[in-house]
Amino acid sequence: MNADVLLAYYERIAEAPDAINRLRRFMLDLAVRGKLVPQDPADEPASELLKRISLEKAQLVKTGQARADKAFPTGEDDALFGLPESWCWTRLGTVSAYIQRGKSPKYAVSVGTPVVSQKCVQWRGLDLSVAKLVTLESIAEYETVRFLRDGDLLWNSTGTGTIGRVIRLVTPPDRLVCDSHVTVVRCFGVDPEFVRTWLRSDHVFGTIEERAAGSTNQVELTAQMVVNQLVPLPPLAEQHRIVAKVDELMALCDRLAAARTTREVTRDRLAAASLARLNTPDSETFSADGRFALNTLPAITTRPDQIKQLRQTILNLAVRGKLVPQDSGDEPASLLISTMRRNFSNSGDRKASTRFAPIADDQLSYSTPAGWEWACAEDLTIPGEVITYGILKPEWVENGVPTVRVTEMKTGTIDVATLPKCSPARAASFTRTTLAEGDLLVSKDGTIGKTAFVPSELVGGNITQHVLRFPISTVVDRHFVKLVIDAPPYQALMAGETKGVALQGVNVGDFRRMPIPLPPLAEQHRIVAKVNVLMALCDQLEASLATASTSRAKLLEATLREALLPTEETLLEAAQ
Repeated sequence: MNADVLLAYYERIAEAPDAINRLRRFMLDLAVRGKLVPQDPADEPASELLKRISLEKAQLVKTGQARADKAFPTGEDDALFGLPESWCWTRLGTVSAYIQRGKSPKYAVSVGTPVVSQKCVQWRGLDLSVAKLVTLESIAEYETVRFLRDGDLLWNSTGTGTIGRVIRLVTPPDRLVCDSHVTVVRCFGVDPEFVRTWLRSDHVFGTIEERAAGSTNQVELTAQMVVNQLVPLPPLAEQHRIVAKVDELMALCDRLAAARTTREVTRDRLAAASLARLNTPDSETFSADGRFALNTLPAITTRPDQIKQLRQTILNLAVRGKLVPQDSGDEPASLLISTMRRNFSNSGDRKASTRFAPIADDQLSYSTPAGWEWACAEDLTIPGEVITYGILKPEWVENGVPTVRVTEMKTGTIDVATLPKCSPARAASFTRTTLAEGDLLVSKDGTIGKTAFVPSELVGGNITQHVLRFPISTVVDRHFVKLVIDAPPYQALMAGETKGVALQGVNVGDFRRMPIPLPPLAEQHRIVAKVNVLMALCDQLEASLATASTSRAKLLEATLREALLPTEETLLEAAQ
């Protein structure tokens, strides 16, 4: 196996979720199981290496250069998995000359020397730019053994999210020390980089927060846990080969990550440019831009957030009259307004004479095609009805009036099964928001701008003060009005009209005066139909992304094993 072979296999699953991180973890897993490089029968077995380490450490203990080994012995029951014949299980304390957590420093205000904290121990290496300073007077009191050396492992010992990070020092500054949140592991007789490979594998790092415990509800890697940490030990020569191979493959992962980032940036830029041209359309190039976007976006859309942007673009085009062509044979929207004005007059509406007043140009955020008209939201209501919010301080009971809160308003639907019930007496005081089938509900507080139609099973129900009831005239297509409110310009408008501090909300008066574009009725129907088709395509695209993501994740494991596990052929070649 080599880097070129791995790259060829990896291209098959490069877009799998977390693919590169999963690849790194898989490499480490193979490395510590003895499956990344072939064993060499000529290597001195790890059991002999341990005997030599024991003898050499005993001499150091006699001369006071090392502490006595306090690690527990290992037995067959301790094995986490099977090892190659030349390997054996041992403890971290057995293959270390020094294991010690740093001590609490006396911090300096200005003049001092850096002290390593857990923030300094990052996967990318030692970062002393975030280190605090310890006083020069206190550093003079440190034992010589506490000063960090080349090859020392620094292992974060506390803190959810930081515990378990481990690095190997390379030529550290003189007289550098750790604080009490970092453990120093000074390996003896083994390759410290191999030990670090084991400590950052899923067998240790992946389980350390579950095993660690602390007296202050904070996970903590105790000294006993460190000393007695199991370690799978290969022959020393194989340790070096494993470290070299891991370095090679991690460098390859870096290149793969860079290539993936480049691909994503390119796709993002192309998608953003395509959407931008549609959201700020040029009348002369719009048709070509639209064709290009529809042909290209599915191929360059690889993330759910990109599909969300595509949905927003579809709605934006719809309310601007850019999604379907206009038909000169359609009755203009002015006739719709005349019909609605007449309906208000016939109903005795006291505001009938002031309905559909002209809207100032500075209140309109864009121009509309010929045949369209503008109207305020309150002018699109059923005569005798009004846009308003619901029950103030509902009295919740077990059996009562189903009452819609913002919580039950999902994406375009209402979760009827979970609706709370308000006492009938309290609900009776809010007859203006008694629900009828087809009413449009709009969330006005908290999560602003969610919309949903009232289904038949909620007729007679009600809403809380955080929801608006919009009873839409039957003269217009209520589904078109809903997609207008769902579109980016109106979501942004509602967000900009927020009031209050603790709970932002849309002012109901502002909502009633919100300008709504009205196409001819036939065009409203065509727009709604087109949006439904395109949203269904977005649904399919989302589903295909989810399916592809699952398939890639499954394929990832199989592909990595196929590419990385040594075959009989490579083992024979190595033996020769």
